[in-house]
Amino acid sequence: MTRRPVRSVEISIEDPKWKKLSAPARARVKRIALRALEWEKAKGSLTILLSSDARLKELNALFRGKNKPTNVLSFPAEANPDRYLGDVAIAHGVVTREAGESGKRFADHLAHLAVHGVLHLLGHDHEKPKEAARMEGIEREILAEFGIADPYAVARTPARRKTANRHG
Repeated sequence: MTRRPVRSVEISIEDPKWKKLSAPARARVKRIALRALEWEKAKGSLTILLSSDARLKELNALFRGKNKPTNVLSFPAEANPDRYLGDVAIAHGVVTREAGESGKRFADHLAHLAVHGVLHLLGHDHEKPKEAARMEGIEREILAEFGIADPYAVARTPARRKTANRHG
């Protein structure tokens, strides 16, 4: 009998633009998603779908009634004997745009969205200030373990200050 790992993350590339993402960057996304599962003591598997803006716009309209692309969506699975936790979908164009606008490295922003999506999958939310503070705190801690700066810190540029984008 083959034993399944306690936690696993599959990366699925739907949009060809994601194929430019290096193997080390894909591996880091997987490791950081696994770390989010460990942090929450969650056991099971999930899929991270690297997709297009058009696909996330379609999913956002269908499931959230918002007819626009978004950076990340989470789709928790119903309880099941295989412990499949669900899917996290991330839009390439939105990630690229947000990273550029906020002065973040693309790979760091992607890692943040992977953690953010996994936490949503596990029931976290940021609708209320207390929930947001808790979720953002977990994100900061996990990202710091990977050498990634606080995504919610105010970024300074010579011309202006920007606040990092809250995802949802």
